Amino acid sequence: MTDYRAAFDASITFGNGGDLTVHGFRVDLPGPDATEDEIAALFVASLGLLMTDAVELSGVEIFAEPHKGTRGGPSDRAAAAAPGAGGTLAELDQLPHEGGTYLVAPGGDLAALPLSRVADLPAVVVRVTGAEGRTVGVGALAAFDVRGRAVLLHTGAREGRQLTAAAAAWLVEHGVALVGTDADALDDAAHEGSPALDALLEAGVPVVERLTGLDRLPPTGALFTAAPARLAGVARVPVRAFARVPES
Repeated sequence: MTDYRAAFDASITFGNGGDLTVHGFRVDLPGPDATEDEIAALFVASLGLLMTDAVELSGVEIFAEPHKGTRGGPSDRAAAAAPGAGGTLAELDQLPHEGGTYLVAPGGDLAALPLSRVADLPAVVVRVTGAEGRTVGVGALAAFDVRGRAVLLHTGAREGRQLTAAAAAWLVEHGVALVGTDADALDDAAHEGSPALDALLEAGVPVVERLTGLDRLPPTGALFTAAPARLAGVARVPVRAFARVPES
């Protein structure tokens, strides 16, 4: 199924005074035939704006692009309608001859890893494909509710954008359950150490590396699983990762 988004400029006036102007804003759409009124409503909902008096759009363009997770948008509604019920299974792991997908356990002990940290986790897919720069910072995450969720970074490349130490700390502070990435590693191999990975593991957050197929998941609404064998004293193992995707 093809996702659609809109890009536009907008001017807003508020009933209690003041105004707001934005350029090149984007929102997820339910389909390619969305009207300007529908786009304006999605824009206001995505920012949680109150007391809006008038919204004027200009330069509206509708195009095919995977949904990013606009608040109040189609992905939000799908998640609320069917949180994990039914749906289809999506394979998210690489086969061993392709390099495999790996889970890294906190404390270096898979036997001590609670099942609640790796199974049936509500997934938040953070799409940073096409974004500028080489890192994923707090700004890419701040719009999402990550508490108790699996945050999956869709970078689109094996040597994709790395998670900053500040972003890892933000995820820990906000109660993330698991972090995954389609890149080879969370941290930049060109730099010494692995501050993001270390911060997550020290906080008890498991990490899954080298995922695939994240483009097939909605921004929210899927349930993610990457449950490894309970191996005492083992920190990193290949894992079969998958998600249950609700019917759209």
